[in-house]
Amino acid sequence: MDLPLGDGTLSISLPSCDVDVARPPGGDPVDPRTAAEIAMETPHGPPLTGLVDSTDDVAIVVTDVTRDTPDDVLLDALFDHLPVPRENVTVVVGLGLHRPMTDEELRDGLGEYAALAVNHDPGSVVTLGAVGGCPVAVHPAVASADVVLSTGMVEPHQYAGFSGGAKTVVIGAGSESIIRDTHGPEMLSRDGVRLGRVRGNPFRETLDRAGLVGGPDFCLNVTKGPDGFLGAAAGDPISVVRSLAETAREALSVAIEDEYDAVVCGVGAPKDANLYQATRAATYVALGDHNPLREGGRLVVPAALPEGAGEGTGEQRFYDALSTATDATSLYESMREGYEPGAQRAFVVARVLRDHDVFVTNSASPEVVEECLMYARESVEDAIEDGSRVLVVPDALNTLLV
Repeated sequence: MDLPLGDGTLSISLPSCDVDVARPPGGDPVDPRTAAEIAMETPHGPPLTGLVDSTDDVAIVVTDVTRDTPDDVLLDALFDHLPVPRENVTVVVGLGLHRPMTDEELRDGLGEYAALAVNHDPGSVVTLGAVGGCPVAVHPAVASADVVLSTGMVEPHQYAGFSGGAKTVVIGAGSESIIRDTHGPEMLSRDGVRLGRVRGNPFRETLDRAGLVGGPDFCLNVTKGPDGFLGAAAGDPISVVRSLAETAREALSVAIEDEYDAVVCGVGAPKDANLYQATRAATYVALGDHNPLREGGRLVVPAALPEGAGEGTGEQRFYDALSTATDATSLYESMREGYEPGAQRAFVVARVLRDHDVFVTNSASPEVVEECLMYARESVEDAIEDGSRVLVVPDALNTLLV
């Protein structure tokens, strides 16, 4: 069978193993442009034209290269409904603690709107208020805007349940403070902070409350399934996420009853550009609604890793935590006392590594994998023992095992 690897595919064969494949039911794919146009005409709450005056300054926060969001298409739809001249609009790339996007990436992702774009700098923010004692601080262009808009991808997220909505602004264009608060061990250990859960999720609820302080006032988000985009929604960020999360959950859930010796977790671009992002596949499987692995079972992640561990601040903190640790259990216990923003991915990976080995295959950075308490192998076949009971999840980041 074929699995994603970078921008291409990888063919694997496990003839000596008993193999099941977890393919979500999916849904009927839609054209994202058409879906976005319909969403803008039928928003959750007031239409965009009713929120913006012709003299307003507008900030639009968009996603970065770690999200497969059609930002150029969504910007087209937003601009079609904006009664302001283009010079009144600033497009802020919501990086969080990821690396800045290059000029080429901006042109590829934003098209004609690249000239309006600035990369967010989490070290240069303006505080607008607080949520639960944590300051809500955002990019200066967002803080000074009369109206804040955002794009987003509502997809399964380890902590928020599903991404999108206010997260694009308050995390993507926010400060280290809110990332430290929301991604710290106290928050991540709370009941309800779980992949696929939106309601009753303290992480998501904190983001939504912060969004009332920092924005967005209006968002346009999409969601995806195995075969393409499943829909779009616009308007009130909380309603948008809940609506698209329901669509995604129906399309992405797979019921699993058996236990397996190994799970092969497909990733592909853009998430397998670095180890920080690619490890999501392993943690989504092991820490989701239902872990299909037997005790001692292993996770196998084919990932290209052209950027190694990753180049952003968060990615480097992830690498530093794992590469300097002696073992997963001691790392997890030490990180329960606290860590720097960005290192939360190391905390979650360590939580998985206490129970399961993770093998990363087919990568351009095997030495980085080995430095980070995981095992590098040349191929998926090299990482799985003969006679194993194997579950293959071709799109692990967009499959909910229940």
